[in-house]
Amino acid sequence: MTSTGRKIVMAKRFDGMPNVSDFALQEETLPPLQDGGVLCETVCLSVDPYMRSYSRNMKEGDVMMGQTLSRVVESRHPNYTMGDLVLYYSGWRDRYVVNNPDDPQPWPLQKANYVPKGHPSSLSLGVLGMPGATAYFGLNEVCRPVKSGEVVLVNAAAGAVGAVVGQLAKQQGCRVVGFAGTDDKVAYLKEMGFDEAFNYKTMGSLDDILSQQCPQGVDIYFDNVGGQFSDTVMNHMNQFGRVSVCGCISQYNNTTPSIGPRLQGLLISKQIRMEGFLVHRWKDNWMECMEKLAALVACGEMKYRETIVEGFERAPEALIGMLEGDNIGKMIVKCESSV
Repeated sequence: MTSTGRKIVMAKRFDGMPNVSDFALQEETLPPLQDGGVLCETVCLSVDPYMRSYSRNMKEGDVMMGQTLSRVVESRHPNYTMGDLVLYYSGWRDRYVVNNPDDPQPWPLQKANYVPKGHPSSLSLGVLGMPGATAYFGLNEVCRPVKSGEVVLVNAAAGAVGAVVGQLAKQQGCRVVGFAGTDDKVAYLKEMGFDEAFNYKTMGSLDDILSQQCPQGVDIYFDNVGGQFSDTVMNHMNQFGRVSVCGCISQYNNTTPSIGPRLQGLLISKQIRMEGFLVHRWKDNWMECMEKLAALVACGEMKYRETIVEGFERAPEALIGMLEGDNIGKMIVKCESSV
């Protein structure tokens, strides 16, 4: 019997901020399930800032990229049974077949069985997934050594990555200053334990704020934003400061490249280490990271929040909303009500 599913594709290349009309919902025929394969139905799918940047490499008609939390509904693989929850980079599909789940490229099928009891399985797309790992490795590896008493600055701090960075830094004895785009997000950062938090849209001069709140300078800067915000922060970095370049969301929708200050002289004179990264660099250490973060969630030392959009077909709305800053914590599209 032929099996079908739905997918969401890029119908039109994005010009600046995406529009809902740039996407199309289509039906597709799934490949036959082979021995060693699994058939999955999507429970939740992830929307993340990187999708806007990577979409520049997509062609019209391509399936939107992204990771899903899915349920195995048929299995011909000895390690998977019906009902298992799994993670896979299927793109925006509500049903899909994986005929070689052990293939490590680009990422193998993975069981989502490490979320602590009493917490939603969707955390495997957030604090206990790629965003959590991004925070963990982006802070502890890229900015090593993280030392007690250091000043850590995080922007886009109320997002899926930034909130985890701030909490991890606090647990290591750092003073953490966060920036977000609404008063509600600022309140959320205070709940997370940030020492100071500011609404960058209403605070006035960032240069003045940093002079007041970080008079001894910034030791670690976890940058999710880029642009003029980062241009200002760099002038407040300390000697031997570390800058973890995780994202540049302020520039993802630009239609022409922006020009900023030349940083080489500053990097030399202050001996700053500035490093961009892709989290899959630490693929071999992934589960070790997940176990540590899961333990923190289980004991209440890692707080989280999710912003839920209901309905597979609303994934474009969720992506646009996330890019416009509508979410607090991780943005999730829930395709099934039972998880």
